[in-house]
Amino acid sequence: MERFAVIGLGRFGMRLARLLAEAGAEVIAVDRDRDLVEDVRDQVAVAVCMDAMDESALRAQGIDKVDVAVVGIGTGFEDAALTTSLLKTIGVPRVISRATSNTRARILTRIGADDIVNPERESADRWCHRLLAPTIMERLVLAEGFSLVQVAAPESFFEKTLKELAIRNRYEVNVVAVRRTIQETDDQGRTTTRQFIISVPMPDSVIKPGDVLLLIGSDDAIAAFPTD
Repeated sequence: MERFAVIGLGRFGMRLARLLAEAGAEVIAVDRDRDLVEDVRDQVAVAVCMDAMDESALRAQGIDKVDVAVVGIGTGFEDAALTTSLLKTIGVPRVISRATSNTRARILTRIGADDIVNPERESADRWCHRLLAPTIMERLVLAEGFSLVQVAAPESFFEKTLKELAIRNRYEVNVVAVRRTIQETDDQGRTTTRQFIISVPMPDSVIKPGDVLLLIGSDDAIAAFPTD
């Protein structure tokens, strides 16, 4: 399981830290507000009250060793930008930063943010799923414990039929559609790319490299779906 740092324990950051920890991830939660830190202390691996723009403090807490850091600072864009830059400087492989406008998103991307989250449009629950299951490209929650997801077809599925793969029996999920990208060359040698949907996959449908599978099933079954 990857290690996460969540910096900024506002509504979004607090819920994300709790969800990741509940799923079994190791989470370091950081905020300047001692009360917020105390609220989450018993639910995460480490909860610390500190200035996230202090490089020595970040290193002392092992934040330079995490796999993903989420900057959820909502008060003061300058603080969020400086923290994002510092996290990349100390070697955090993936930094996800909070932005509430396209302009701020562009600035954060230019200074090193690998992904942008807009908490006004995206929930902590959705980001938790994305972080814990990075092969899942999109998720629609249908009911508690059940989802519809888009997943890149694993390499072990390539050039095999759905009948051979026996996905329903082996993984307890259903393939309801397949999205495929193909390249075509016209008479002038110009190459174009287009996508099409296999909306009713049949037992003899063959999975190709680059295919995206639309799966429906329980969250536990989806989490166990192969990713190789």
